[in-house]
Amino acid sequence: MAVPKRRTSNSRQGHRRSHHRLVAVQIQYCPRCNEPVLPHRVCSNCGFYQGRDAIQLPDEKQGK
Repeated sequence: MAVPKRRTSNSRQGHRRSHHRLVAVQIQYCPRCNEPVLPHRVCSNCGFYQGRDAIQLPDEKQGK
C-alpha cells in the first residue's frame, strides 16, 4: 500500500483545495413583480418567465 514519504506542505495543500470554495447563489428579480427568483426559473409569485405567463396561478380572490 502506498504511503506518502513526506508531509504535504500547507502551500501544496492550499493549491489542491483552491477550487473547493463556496459559490454565492445568483439572485435575479422578476421584471413583473420584483420578487427574487433564481435564474432560468419561473417566478413562483406571478408565474412569469421569458416575457410571458408560463403557468397560470390560481387567484387568491377566488377563494381556492
